[in-house]
Amino acid sequence: MNNENNRRALIVGMGISGMATAIRLRQIGWEPVIVERAPRRRKGGYFVLLWGAGRASAERLGLGPGVADHTSPNTIHYEVDRHGNRTSMAILGNLPDGPRMMRRGEVEDAAFEALPDDVEIRFSTVPTEIEQDDDGVDVTLHNTLSDETVIERFGLVVGADGLRSTVRRLVFGPHERYMHRMGGITCAFQLSKPLPGLAQEDTAVQLEPDRGRAMWVFGFQDIIPTVMLTYRTDDIDAEFRLPPAKRLRQVFGDRPTGKLLGAVLDEADTVQDILFDSAEQVRMDSWHRGRVVLIGDSAWCVTLYAGMGVSAGLAGSDLLGTMLRRHPDDLATAMTEWERKLRPAVTEWQGSAEPMRQWFNPFGRREALVRHFWTRGEDWPVIGHYVRQFFMRGRVAKNADIAAA
Repeated sequence: MNNENNRRALIVGMGISGMATAIRLRQIGWEPVIVERAPRRRKGGYFVLLWGAGRASAERLGLGPGVADHTSPNTIHYEVDRHGNRTSMAILGNLPDGPRMMRRGEVEDAAFEALPDDVEIRFSTVPTEIEQDDDGVDVTLHNTLSDETVIERFGLVVGADGLRSTVRRLVFGPHERYMHRMGGITCAFQLSKPLPGLAQEDTAVQLEPDRGRAMWVFGFQDIIPTVMLTYRTDDIDAEFRLPPAKRLRQVFGDRPTGKLLGAVLDEADTVQDILFDSAEQVRMDSWHRGRVVLIGDSAWCVTLYAGMGVSAGLAGSDLLGTMLRRHPDDLATAMTEWERKLRPAVTEWQGSAEPMRQWFNPFGRREALVRHFWTRGEDWPVIGHYVRQFFMRGRVAKNADIAAA
């Protein structure tokens, strides 16, 4: 394989993980090429958390100035119902070392701004075949607009193309082999204006555990709130037969909605960028095969419930570049060491998803009672100590700078 192609990397997917990988590879002298299925950059405005693991990598990647914290010190957290009743609630916000609150689109914008000008980007382009040998990878790339197909050779292929990764399917096998459903749908989007009866910086949650559904409104200090709707379903495939807004009205509109939920459903009717997908984790024994590696949701999707998707993508991309720099002439060792260092953290983050799902959207009376215990337990004598310790342990894991050189 000639030297020109040996350090040329194809990155499939222009989300946060893909752009972060391109930035890091360029930092260590590689030539990244990004291909993206969509005809233009996609921007999702929904709520995300950036924990210490992601913040440290964001700084090293040059994203730091673009990922402002919108957490408000004046936020009040409410539990609400369809009748307009509301009570303030605690969400352990007094613990130190909490995450930054922001919108996903802001992190994507920061990553795009940090991309070096010489990184090639091709929209409307997908891989259709991936064939590798010891010296390189031949990738068939198809442009869906021009209908043109080319075969190009790379030293590395990075699949950063999300939950239903094309790279994973082509190289590792069918989605069904790796995707594990959590029994629910998550929908998230940016509101166009504050909601009635709720201050812009306030957070509200409406739980209906008897129906396995919940609404969350996430308030920010200086920007319009975002919202997440989540619900349980036994037939995931059937959820995609209708447009998201219509399906949401079917699920949540079985009885009078009240002002708050009604306003959210009205917003869903007109919003342009909306995330509507099944809650599924990707679980794999290995994230790399030869000269092909998966990163971000395509490798280890932790789901929105875990709150670590952005942080994990940034940390994984950062660490990948570090290992490639450390083992410049031994790709197999670089991949093995990258995964050895990253996997324990990802396993722990994935493990937090189900407990957090029960907190965001408890299914049934038992889960609702457990959630009530954790929510109210902070203020109870003796028990409060153990509740705080439990959540602190989780924060330590999410704040560890696993990509540090």
